[in-house]
Amino acid sequence: MNLLIAAARLFGVGVVLALASLGASAADSAGELSAIHAADEIWVKAFNAGDVDTMVGCYAEHSVLLPPGAPPASGLPAIRSFFSKMVPGAVKEGLTFTLGPNPAGGVHGDFGWSSGTYVLKDKTDHVVETGKYLSVSKKKDGKWLYVRDTWNSDGPAPATEPASGTKK
Repeated sequence: MNLLIAAARLFGVGVVLALASLGASAADSAGELSAIHAADEIWVKAFNAGDVDTMVGCYAEHSVLLPPGAPPASGLPAIRSFFSKMVPGAVKEGLTFTLGPNPAGGVHGDFGWSSGTYVLKDKTDHVVETGKYLSVSKKKDGKWLYVRDTWNSDGPAPATEPASGTKK
């Protein structure tokens, strides 16, 4: 009988330790997810300030940017080139980018993801575009860096011109 009681106590201790471990893991994941969302806000502030260097610093060395209406930009030099062409014009036009409330996300080990909505406004605070984004990040040296990043507009696709030389 004593053996049965000892086994039950040992099992109970194991269950308590396992549950405590799950709670700590969930708290760790929540903290990491907050860090991923904070990295998204760093990108937004850099965009709005026209700070291409900080924006590029949000990406891992071999990351891929998947912008709408353009080919993928693979690796930091291509990402820098893309933003160096896009961002100065946006700043000149007075465009500001904000993320919507309550972004989604998740973390598994050193990988995480974030998704949500965005709003792009002009200098008169008029909404120019709304859309959604998705990024996948990897934690490297304590910092969350994008490995894949994409966004797209909620608006209709641009109209296409009919091909020249139509048949009669």
